[in-house]
Amino acid sequence: MTLQTRTPDFFDPTRVGEIWRVPYEKRTAEAKRWAQQHGISLAHTDETRICLLAIDVQNTFCLPDFELFVGGRSGMGAVEDNVRLCEFIYRNLGAITEIAPTMDTHTAMQIFHAAFWVNEDGEHPAPMTTLSAEEVQQGKWRVNPAVAQSLPDFDYDSLQTFAQHYVQRLTSDSKYPLTIWPYHSMLGGIGHALVPAFEEACFFHNMARDRQTRFEVKGGNPLTENYSVLRPEVLEDASGQPIAEKNNPFIEHLLTFDAVIVAGQAKSHCVAWTVDDLLSEIQATDPALAQKVYLLEDCTSPVVIPDVVDFTDQADDAYERFAQAGMHLVQSTDAIADWPLVR
Repeated sequence: MTLQTRTPDFFDPTRVGEIWRVPYEKRTAEAKRWAQQHGISLAHTDETRICLLAIDVQNTFCLPDFELFVGGRSGMGAVEDNVRLCEFIYRNLGAITEIAPTMDTHTAMQIFHAAFWVNEDGEHPAPMTTLSAEEVQQGKWRVNPAVAQSLPDFDYDSLQTFAQHYVQRLTSDSKYPLTIWPYHSMLGGIGHALVPAFEEACFFHNMARDRQTRFEVKGGNPLTENYSVLRPEVLEDASGQPIAEKNNPFIEHLLTFDAVIVAGQAKSHCVAWTVDDLLSEIQATDPALAQKVYLLEDCTSPVVIPDVVDFTDQADDAYERFAQAGMHLVQSTDAIADWPLVR
């Protein structure tokens, strides 16, 4: 395991909050030289296999001018987190076997977007509107008839039946109520892309260690939210027929590693639900496996909208619960070699 104490000269922490093009060919040559200079071996030779699970480090969540910027209480949370995350990757390039970024991926006609719903006047709900099961059951909000034309497996009546089932299921399963999110992480758009500084760090790791970055796409199902990369919020329709499934291949892949390090956005939503789902899978298999999981506390922030909502306490409570289950709360500045149980 080779550890570094510095970052490459090209890394500029002041640009982590900006959009720019990664110079791939130049970084390839630099990565090869860096690996040679610092004695960094190929990833497949690692005795201790470590995966960095980086959740939704995308422009839409991580840059201040984008749709769902995660500011945290500092107001610049995701940008500050990504400075630390990139530095962590460069310092631990020889220790991290694989980087697995998740990619929140959406299109317009999805159940959590305004275009999916109308009221009796044909108006769409405003972004950040919460749709309760009662409101949908009473017809205050109903499925936009035009949506059925975009979903060929449903006619309008069956889609309306499913929508009523969906909001009721969220309530009965104690999930977050259905929120109408602003259009974000739109497939093909710049918001969907990884933050350039993080993408560059992933690519540099890819080239230095000869290990393909493993991208995990989530969120494309029009009929369910997908906070967690490991499973959608709702798996079945009202008759019990599957509309989605758990991401079993990725769950199994993560558990092959000796350690899984988790960072990304947002601590209160996609990160918390992913870790919660991973913990559920671990507890159903072998609770001791929770000790494989390391949560980078200083590389994630909760959703905070000043004077509207602050999920900081809920996120911290979730992390405390994860720690009590055996997961480790760590900082990006901690030396991986000093972490407990990583051998």
